[in-house]
Amino acid sequence: MRSHESGEMYLESILILKEKNAAVHAIDVANFLQYSKPSVSRAMGILQSKGYITVDKRGNIDFTVEGRRYAESVYEKHHVLTSFLLSLGVDPAVAESDACRIEHVISQETFAKIRELVKEGNE
Repeated sequence: MRSHESGEMYLESILILKEKNAAVHAIDVANFLQYSKPSVSRAMGILQSKGYITVDKRGNIDFTVEGRRYAESVYEKHHVLTSFLLSLGVDPAVAESDACRIEHVISQETFAKIRELVKEGNE
């Protein structure tokens, strides 16, 4: 898995967890992704150094403004792509899995066109 893709997966996971719980810690991310705690701790350090998250003394993970924007962008791609694949008749589990992979490599131009189609289909 590429580091860019991995970082996006972590940011998306933190966003999902923050929607459920106010406080998110590295152990929550590890459990959610089923990754080892050392792997998650390393990733959190990288995301911190890139300015996407902050971690306080108690281990609470928060987004920076840029980090939240990035996480929301990845999350939006996931939802739009899943909806698009479902509209094509793809099995829900396959659509979810494929959307998760596609969201990291799709061009902004292609994504914008798919988002338009999905929006039109929902109107």
